[in-house]
Amino acid sequence: MSNKIKQDISIGKNLKLLRKNVNLSQEDVAAKLELMGIPMSREIISQMELGHYSIRVSVLLALKQLYNVTTFDAFFRDL
Repeated sequence: MSNKIKQDISIGKNLKLLRKNVNLSQEDVAAKLELMGIPMSREIISQMELGHYSIRVSVLLALKQLYNVTTFDAFFRDL
């Protein structure tokens, strides 16, 4: 067996935790992203948190701002 680098990881658990830390619902996040010019629905937020949806970098940048995190490490901790 070879040691392969895992390229696709799910940050969904961390996304949900960060969202809850700022007391936002999935609907709130979707609405705020829409106001930032990023088309989003509550269903997509749910799919991201479940690890079933690939997150674009532009969305990750916006979530970093919405969730008041200073570094991207918060999205990837404990993975």
